[in-house]
Amino acid sequence: MRPKKRLGQHFLMDRGIAARIAALAADRPGLRILEVGAGTGALTEALLALDARVTAFDVDAALVDILQTRPELAQAAIVQADALAYDYDAYAEGGAWRVAGNLPYNIATPLLLMLSERAQPPERIVAMIQRDVANRLTARPSTPEYGSLTLAVALTMRVSRAFVVGPAHFFPRPNVDSAVVVLDRLEQPSVRARDIAYVRQVVRAAFAYRRKTLANSLKLALAIPRERTALALRSLGLDPEIRGEDLDLASFAALSDALGS
Repeated sequence: MRPKKRLGQHFLMDRGIAARIAALAADRPGLRILEVGAGTGALTEALLALDARVTAFDVDAALVDILQTRPELAQAAIVQADALAYDYDAYAEGGAWRVAGNLPYNIATPLLLMLSERAQPPERIVAMIQRDVANRLTARPSTPEYGSLTLAVALTMRVSRAFVVGPAHFFPRPNVDSAVVVLDRLEQPSVRARDIAYVRQVVRAAFAYRRKTLANSLKLALAIPRERTALALRSLGLDPEIRGEDLDLASFAALSDALGS
């Protein structure tokens, strides 16, 4: 098998790292784990060794055919599927679930957003992603990495960084470092707001025009009059000329409530 560049394939070749990822995802036996991007099966095998109940999928049908013939993976359900089109809600109906995977670089951001915003999110996600995406997930306000991804995921997940993985552990070698992150589902959204969906909408709009002030960005993205946003910001004791990157999540929730009223 040759890795397919169009699929963003960088196969993890280090079984020790696969075992470390598996230990984070399957920290007790019997867990239902959905593996995204089965690749060469290294993580699949490591999860099975920890008595996880594994469903693994990969978009590469030829790769899936090979994995399905390997006796050491016989206890896993291995299927062909696209990570951005998979029916996660149907899978979630089977009970508590987790996600693990070496995520293709080209889908990591939309996939993590999709999973964190589901009606029944996984109770834990352990993902290998580009280091710069990990930086965005854990960023603080007023930093270049801070943005809509940071805030949208933080609404429902607690994010922590586990460890960094260099290019030498993959084939082919990527041009950047990777990082393993752990996202644990919160029992309740991390902030109080009348409409969490509207908070997400305001957050995305705030960073749609990052160089503009928050009031101007919301005017362009959501057609909210600039004066209305400025008034809401003043009512919260915030500068009406502030940029979205300078607000924390609690402030976005309060602003969303003020705008919604």
